[in-house]
Amino acid sequence: MTVCGVEAEVAESFVARAKGLIGRRGLEPGRGLLIRRCNCIHTFFMRFPIDATFLNRRGEVVKIVRNIRPWRPWVWGGWHATQVLETSAEAK
Repeated sequence: MTVCGVEAEVAESFVARAKGLIGRRGLEPGRGLLIRRCNCIHTFFMRFPIDATFLNRRGEVVKIVRNIRPWRPWVWGGWHATQVLETSAEAK
């Protein structure tokens, strides 16, 4: 599935949403993980920084949080966020 110009794997089941990117060493450029039914994430057990793009139910961007480091307790997308696209943090 392509979301915001990113080829995204979709995590819809409880297990897939709970696992997210945990255990992965990174993501290739242009790839990501779309987590449905989600407006808040954490980066516990992550190995690399990510960018999170929070979307509403229509797929419109409501918030972008860049360069989220591993072991952050939570990142909230706001009341209107219903899904989040996680990608590898952009190099600055």
